[in-house]
Amino acid sequence: MHLLPTKEEIVRILLETGALRYGHFQYPSGLRSNQYLQLPLAMRYYQYAKLFAVGISRLLRADPEIRALIPELSLVTPTVAGLPVAYSLCEALRAHQVYWAESDESGLPIHFRQYVEPKRGEAVLMVDDILRSGRKFLDLRNLLISQGASVVGVAVVIYEPSPETADLGELPLFYLAKLEAKYYGEHEPAEAETIPPEEVWI
Repeated sequence: MHLLPTKEEIVRILLETGALRYGHFQYPSGLRSNQYLQLPLAMRYYQYAKLFAVGISRLLRADPEIRALIPELSLVTPTVAGLPVAYSLCEALRAHQVYWAESDESGLPIHFRQYVEPKRGEAVLMVDDILRSGRKFLDLRNLLISQGASVVGVAVVIYEPSPETADLGELPLFYLAKLEAKYYGEHEPAEAETIPPEEVWI
């Protein structure tokens, strides 16, 4: 491996672990794609989780503004699914703390657990495994700002934009690899049209 793993090396890991699959997949929104990524299948293995975290930490340390904030930096993830990345990255960076937001079946918008909240002016890096639609990041950013935090960037292992990806403004985005899938509308012919689409959760 290089100082930073290459996109080819990361894709090889994703394919070997079954985290990256090719075929015909349909998201809950109706959007269809020729590939599907479920990064927890790769994060199950400590050596890969560590590889990803160390790689992202090197990208962050190369940014002088982020590097200066690391001793007091909070890593916050929009879902509990992002915790393996957040904790691994916190260890690699030696950042200040990790916490997360939740959305549940109560109908409440994204929120923090009772007594968990950012301090006013707290520097926060939003972290997750994948940036696909970006909607959860958008909700988390709005929640953090409403409580007085300063959001300084977004860090993910994989950036996989879609036609539905939300605009996060001028926030710096750090990622190890960008995967560009092909997307098809609900009634648009797909290359794998002969294969019935497999429904995926997220």
